[in-house]
Amino acid sequence: MSRTRIPISQAEEQARRMREQLDLSTAEIGLTVRTTNCLEEKGIFTVRDLLRSTPKDLLSISNFGEKTLEEVYLALEKIGYCRPHRTPVASG
Repeated sequence: MSRTRIPISQAEEQARRMREQLDLSTAEIGLTVRTTNCLEEKGIFTVRDLLRSTPKDLLSISNFGEKTLEEVYLALEKIGYCRPHRTPVASG
C-alpha cells in the first residue's frame, strides 16, 4: 500500500513554524545567561511567556533594565517577532 503525500500549504507551514518558535526556551533565542536567569526567576521560560509579558512586567524584574529589555526585543526580532512601529531586522 503506497502512501499519498499531501502538500502542506505555505500558510500551514508558516503557522507550524510559528508554533514551534513559541515553545523555544529563552536560552534558545540567544539571550545571555544573565538575562535568561532573570527571566526564569520570574517564571518566564519560553518565547510564548515573553510575548505575554509587557515591558512593564519585564522591567519590574530585579536586575532587568532598559538594556536587557533591548536585548530581549532584538532576540525576538531575529526570529520574526517585531515591536509595533518597527521594521523587523533581516534574518540570516
